[in-house]
Amino acid sequence: MGILKFFGRPGVKQISVEEFVPIQRSGCYLIDVREKHEYAGGHVPGARSFPLTQLSRRAQELPRDREIHVICASGHRSRVGARILGAAGVEATSVAGGTAAWAHRELPLVKGPRPN
Repeated sequence: MGILKFFGRPGVKQISVEEFVPIQRSGCYLIDVREKHEYAGGHVPGARSFPLTQLSRRAQELPRDREIHVICASGHRSRVGARILGAAGVEATSVAGGTAAWAHRELPLVKGPRPN
């Protein structure tokens, strides 16, 4: 898919951190598209590390029977990630504001790596 066709696709679904909190607490499938060192510095509990640079080749690892939520530092990379996944046939929702918005609300973060 060419870059113009990719960015010309309809917008991605986004939700606020406030909307996401009960979804996260219910045990949703959350991927963090930041780089490994960013993820290790603090991530939302339950998030799996899928760096954006690896996302298109790792999309087949994601479940197809449920929606994927995507988070990053501020919300930009998660929108791009959700768009990449959408192009791969995976329904995904971006968490607006990302981990920064999560931390700003004093919600818990986990430090260190976590197995995918």
